Amino acid sequence: MINSVRNTVLSVLNKNNYGYISPSDFNLYAQQAQMELYEEYYNNYNKVVIIENQRQSGDDYANMSKPIAEVLETFIVSDFLVPIFTPLGSASTKFEIPSNVTTGNSGFMLSRISYYNNRRYLGTNTSVATFQLVDSTVDFYSLGVVVGDIVLNQTTFTNALVVNILSATSLEIDTDIFPINIGDGYAIYSATDISEAEKVTDGKIWMLNSSMLTAPSQMFPAYTLFQTALMPHPSKPAIYGDVRANYFRYPKNPKWTYISLAGGEPVFDQTQPDYQDFEMPLEDEYKLAMKILQYCGVSIREQTVTQFAMAQEQHEQPTFSQQQ
Repeated sequence: MINSVRNTVLSVLNKNNYGYISPSDFNLYAQQAQMELYEEYYNNYNKVVIIENQRQSGDDYANMSKPIAEVLETFIVSDFLVPIFTPLGSASTKFEIPSNVTTGNSGFMLSRISYYNNRRYLGTNTSVATFQLVDSTVDFYSLGVVVGDIVLNQTTFTNALVVNILSATSLEIDTDIFPINIGDGYAIYSATDISEAEKVTDGKIWMLNSSMLTAPSQMFPAYTLFQTALMPHPSKPAIYGDVRANYFRYPKNPKWTYISLAGGEPVFDQTQPDYQDFEMPLEDEYKLAMKILQYCGVSIREQTVTQFAMAQEQHEQPTFSQQQ
């Protein structure tokens, strides 16, 4: 979709020789346009809920919230949080909130924080086998490991599910998270013994902890946020696998990639490793082009382009936000 959007933008600009937008500028404008639409979806969903509460919305094909919710749900991810370590290498009691560095996705809004209460075992692998966890020092049967349990590599911060118990010392897993190293730390958790944590403020948690009757427990945990850190309560040394976050992530930055020709213009090449298409649905292609044109009009100081794009955006009715 990104190449089609760029061709539309260039076609509008070149029609009256308004100017040329370089690939780097286009990528910057595309990033901003996508973020505008992304945040619009949350605002639109809020408006729809208000309308539904007023009984002014229909059902079936007239259900206004369903298509918006389906778009937002494509950005929901679930990741185990990575522990924060002290300068001496010890695990602290805090976890990193989702980011491109820790989970591969930058978190926009936390939806649910879950605590995995039943850690079956914490150990190290003794040999390497494809799609297996092998530890000759333990008996997985006696540990109570079952199909569906979660295995987490404590060295690479990756996880997998148990799909078969091959022997007392070997588990088959669905992702090859122990491909190279012997001696990687691992943890095994039950996938069913989970408690949902309640978010509390820093001021409230101290008040709750002051009484045995209100203090968070393993069955009724809580958490607080500090800048880029999440602290669970009750507190204990953080282990990768203790805490899992369901959250809405930011869309990935779009990037139009190309190959340069000696005597010509850049040619679109989606095989480049840093290529990234828009993550908005196909019906948003028109809106993306119009928003990018507004940025282009400011860039080339051509008010006509900006006015045209804004007028087309107002005229285009499929967006709920434009109808309000």
